[in-house]
Amino acid sequence: MRNDSDENPPGAEGERPWRPEPLLPVEARRAAAWCLVTLLVATVVALGVWLCVELSTAVTPVLLALLGSGLLGPLYRRLVAMRLNRSLAAGLTCAVLVVVVGGAGYIVVSALVDTGDQIIASLRSAAKSLSEHLGAAGTSLDDLASRSKQLITKFGGSAASGLLAGVSVVGQFFAASILALLLTFFFLRDSDKAVRALNDWAPGSSGPQLERMARRGFRGIEGFMRGTTFIALIDALCITVGLLILRVPGAVGLGALVFVGAYIPYLGAFISGAVAVLVALADRGFVIALWALGVVVAVQILEGHVLQPMIQSRTVQMHPATVLLAITAGASVAGILGMLLSVPLVAAFSGVLHELRVHYAAGSDSDSDSGDSGPTASPASS
Repeated sequence: MRNDSDENPPGAEGERPWRPEPLLPVEARRAAAWCLVTLLVATVVALGVWLCVELSTAVTPVLLALLGSGLLGPLYRRLVAMRLNRSLAAGLTCAVLVVVVGGAGYIVVSALVDTGDQIIASLRSAAKSLSEHLGAAGTSLDDLASRSKQLITKFGGSAASGLLAGVSVVGQFFAASILALLLTFFFLRDSDKAVRALNDWAPGSSGPQLERMARRGFRGIEGFMRGTTFIALIDALCITVGLLILRVPGAVGLGALVFVGAYIPYLGAFISGAVAVLVALADRGFVIALWALGVVVAVQILEGHVLQPMIQSRTVQMHPATVLLAITAGASVAGILGMLLSVPLVAAFSGVLHELRVHYAAGSDSDSDSGDSGPTASPASS
């Protein structure tokens, strides 16, 4: 007869297989895991930026088409709501886009060309007056203002000497513009097909979530473009009227410069406002320059405390530090074009992140609700 005590000697139940101690504590392993995830995300982002730079000829028209679609998307939807054919509505919207962009570009360029010499002369005069008080810094400003026209002339001469290169650049510009216009047409007309394709290609049941993310990102671009255009128009009109009242020369050109600079948040307004104050200082004296500074500051206060909250309150709002970092990164990657495109792209990315946060917050709430209902139901069943 076998004894169970022989098979299970005393103390055998308490013995456990030996497990080695981890080299790092739990906190260090978690930090290492987050560092690895950060490196992977940074690598993917860097690869995407590199591909966009290498394929800039194709990527730039796509981004411009997205901006154009976001700017005039409400007009297209209104035309479709009026029972207009989608192709006809998209064609009319693209025609309006050509008229708006072409007209605004013509007004801005003509205003800058007509008053450019006067503005440069005023900047030279302001630099000379500042050189008397600032010493070497003012002298450098004077040199920069005096050589700006020479640099433009030299650049024009080099472009004229290299006629084929100039024709190639102009050809690339027109080709990119035509491609962007055609892509805008297709983006407007076939947006519903793109949504259906996104749902069809999405793995598993992630189609609706990807659709919500795409719509939220596009709403970020749309809100930024419409809000920034409206705010830029109001800023330019207010500053132009103020400079005209103060009889500052080149007021129309300075207003056009403010309109263009408004598409580069914070930095563009600072540069265009500084130019306006310097021109007023050179031609109208210190008192008028103070009044011009007051006009610029008042317009910026109106923009920051009234226009921005009222116009862009329903769109993606970003912290000023995020905007400045986006502008710096865009300038380092693609120059002026990168500065113009970086902020709307960050607005779209911020909208996508917001949608993801809402999705996962809703998932955690549902999990907590189901977890709370379990213990309360078990006593009743028992």
